[in-house]
Amino acid sequence: MRTSWHTAPVKKALSSSPVTVADLPALQRRTSAVLIVSQILGGLGVPIGIALAPVLATEVSGSEALSGLAPTASVAGTALLSLPLAALMTSRGRRPGLVLAYLIGALGASLVVLATVVDNFPLLLLGMAGFGAGSSANLQARFAAADLAEPDRRGRAISTVIWATTIGSVLGPNIAAPAGRAFRGTAIPETAGPFVWAAAILLLTGLVVAVLLRPDPLLTARALAPSGTQTAANRSLRAGVTAVRASPMARLALVTVAVSHTAMVSIMVMTPVHLGRHGADIQLIGLVISGHIAGMYAFSPVMGWLADRFGRLSVIGLAAGLLSCAALLAGTAGPSHGRTAAGLFVLGLGWSAGLVAGSALLTDSVPQPARAAVQGLSDLTMNTAAGIGGVVAGVIVSQLGYGWLNLVGACLLLPMAALVLRRVLTGPAAVPDGASDVPAGASVSAALPDAPLKS
Repeated sequence: MRTSWHTAPVKKALSSSPVTVADLPALQRRTSAVLIVSQILGGLGVPIGIALAPVLATEVSGSEALSGLAPTASVAGTALLSLPLAALMTSRGRRPGLVLAYLIGALGASLVVLATVVDNFPLLLLGMAGFGAGSSANLQARFAAADLAEPDRRGRAISTVIWATTIGSVLGPNIAAPAGRAFRGTAIPETAGPFVWAAAILLLTGLVVAVLLRPDPLLTARALAPSGTQTAANRSLRAGVTAVRASPMARLALVTVAVSHTAMVSIMVMTPVHLGRHGADIQLIGLVISGHIAGMYAFSPVMGWLADRFGRLSVIGLAAGLLSCAALLAGTAGPSHGRTAAGLFVLGLGWSAGLVAGSALLTDSVPQPARAAVQGLSDLTMNTAAGIGGVVAGVIVSQLGYGWLNLVGACLLLPMAALVLRRVLTGPAAVPDGASDVPAGASVSAALPDAPLKS
């Protein structure tokens, strides 16, 4: 059944000139272009510091057992900021939330540098928590790309923005060493130097979003939503929780992104420590992490196409298989740097499949008014789980070893695989009323009236 679309004015959401239905394809391309630029910059700013976070934590704390706390603090910061940022986006739109997140990330990076100079481990963890806001912004950008996308192209819209992170994310860990050397002979240790660059890059990213992400994609999408659905209650975080409870497919999507992210983060954060134990230097560690990040982002358009072409459940099943293979490769690598690198690359591919398909399924499965709240809840869940996983990972590696960590990571995949199998055997649940903006196969432009939306 074709839905009725709301065409009331969008106060302060759109530009001063009217936006017609015919403008939507160009508006989506412009929004995607701005998000791609922000992801390239954000992708450069965040991994440039994360690659050395465990090493930096070991130096400041003096304990290898605490090395996992620095990246874990970053993940925890991402999780804690997910709901406040989602609340801000729910009430004000994507742009204010993304800008604030990048500014907090820059402040966090500055605190990391200060903590290293004064040799203060708690301050280092606080800075890493703030630094996690940059990751939160990068994650939320994938949903901004889906705001104006047609339902049958959401997977590709999400994956294109994720793909853009490849450029910065692959370069980031590799320029960590020269970024550190730039501060040789100064009061700032070389291992903290990359965070100075990260702070500057995150500030620039926030400026790009503040100036160019206009009109706001979420507020524009709301202006086009069916009449009668846009109430404050429908956009509350409580409504987001209610929407997830009402949809089995939304719950499956939530489990998918949480498990995929937790398995990936738990293994990734301890890989530099494992490589260091077997004689790898900073440059080799950077190369391995770069390969891992290439697996995470470079092939995301393929995952998006697969999710749109063959369905979300098929790609979620693929994610479970890839992540299991990655745990097997890395967990049995021992001193082989090449095998560890291969495992990390496949780990990135599995994460990409899980995140793209899970995010698209989540967006498909809940009504438009509750989407921003549900998406914030998703990021809170996945990053909280990953934060706990990072803490446990450090303990497992210090007490049992890297191989056991990979075995535990593989075991985490069992609930996700079981839920996918159950959905395949019982058949996918119906999409809740209002979750899909248009009938299956229809285009957004075909469903909307040819009327302008005025500011």
